[in-house]
Amino acid sequence: MVELTAEQLQAAGISVVAVSRGGGGETRLSGRVEAMVDARAAVGAVVGGTVERVLVAPGQTVRAGQPLVSLISGDGAALRAEIDAASAAATAARQAHQRNRNLADQGVVARQEVEASQAQAASAEALARAARARAAAAGSPNASGRMSVVSPISGVVTNVQVGPGGFVAQGAVVAEVTNPARVELVFNAPPHLAAQVRLGSHVRVTGPQGEFNALVTGVAADAGLQDSGATVIRARPEGGRLPPAGSPVTGAVVTEGQTGGALTVPSEAVQTVDGATVVFVQADGGFRAQPVLAGRQAGGSTEILRGLSGSEKVASTNAFLLKAELAKGEAEHGH
Repeated sequence: MVELTAEQLQAAGISVVAVSRGGGGETRLSGRVEAMVDARAAVGAVVGGTVERVLVAPGQTVRAGQPLVSLISGDGAALRAEIDAASAAATAARQAHQRNRNLADQGVVARQEVEASQAQAASAEALARAARARAAAAGSPNASGRMSVVSPISGVVTNVQVGPGGFVAQGAVVAEVTNPARVELVFNAPPHLAAQVRLGSHVRVTGPQGEFNALVTGVAADAGLQDSGATVIRARPEGGRLPPAGSPVTGAVVTEGQTGGALTVPSEAVQTVDGATVVFVQADGGFRAQPVLAGRQAGGSTEILRGLSGSEKVASTNAFLLKAELAKGEAEHGH
């Protein structure tokens, strides 16, 4: 409770407005916490080979570029041989070009031969660069074909699909890595919600650790599993951390085009206190912070889908001053 007299209210420039009505509604959805698309890696072998060693285990933390599996590959040895051959050819071409330049300076060979040898040297160098690039993409095998399959991201190994002595085909997955710090909320919704939920819509989420607010970051129609035609809604928390990947959640998402309407308040009336969305409702002798579920924002107004009855009056202009006074009062009570 923030206690203010009428004189203090006027001096602070805090205006009080009645709650009005607007459009919108909410739909309850079930979902889960998932790793973001770029936080999951199914690491495959670029070339086929025999597994020499498995260097990680499920649950182990790895960094980007860390070896996961050691392979011995005949294809890798061939790539290394290509580098050696191309590098030798490039060296020979450069030396031939240099000799022709020296002979041309002495008038022994024609200028055309110098230009031809220069072109041959440039071509040989390009082939050598291409051979080095192919080998680097494959894991930089040595002359024996020994090479490492490395993780492209930092994270935790969630699955290892090979063992020592086994053969891995080109492109086959050897391990899976997930970054547990990069997660988001994923909800499966009926198809018609694709046209009613907008980016930036608010979701009130309930999970294993309690309730929190989230914002819609993506809406994809016909993206459900097994060709179900369901809409997939992705969201991220407005503050704080999400539960671990795989945790079940439920959410109340703001939708458009529903009858009945929701209550609206000026957007400046909506504040965040200790991670919760609140408005300051006028009461005897001051204001109390009332938790609410906020919806869409348009024209300087914000929908309130839950938490108000419609008969309240709330602080609007300079409502943030009440937030500061509330924090100040709590700090004083803490001493």
